[in-house]
Amino acid sequence: MDRDKNIFDYLAQVLIVFGFSTLMLNIFCIIFGSAAQEFSSMFALGSRGLTVETAFQFFCVSVLIVGLRFLFFTETLIKKLPFPLRIVGMLGCVLVIMIAFIIRFQWFPADLWIAWALFFICFLFSFVCSYLVMLLKEKTENRKLTEALERLKKKEASNNE
Repeated sequence: MDRDKNIFDYLAQVLIVFGFSTLMLNIFCIIFGSAAQEFSSMFALGSRGLTVETAFQFFCVSVLIVGLRFLFFTETLIKKLPFPLRIVGMLGCVLVIMIAFIIRFQWFPADLWIAWALFFICFLFSFVCSYLVMLLKEKTENRKLTEALERLKKKEASNNE
């Protein structure tokens, strides 16, 4: 773990990922639930929301995703891998996990190409949104650090005079 992070920070990340996933899935249930009820265990309740089983399955996915974030985006285990390769590695692992859960828990029929197409579109959309949020966060943090450095330089300059 990062030096300034503890287990509670990672649990918070799990809950954030799980909360966002649950929100999106419930929106999908409202929109597609009645039509997909016959085809998917994920939409077993139709437009009424998610089953407890599906919620726990997505909680497990959230734990795995946050674990992968720890693996790929801290210096603890992977020290010299370039950042773009870390992103590709994590995306590949998340994709494998999602495909395994889709097949194992029959979230949708494995032989239904339209379901896979929609899954990949949603996966790509989620990745792009996550990447944009990450960029925004990084720019904001860099701006704050730059401003703090400028204040420090001004303070040192005024102390040296």
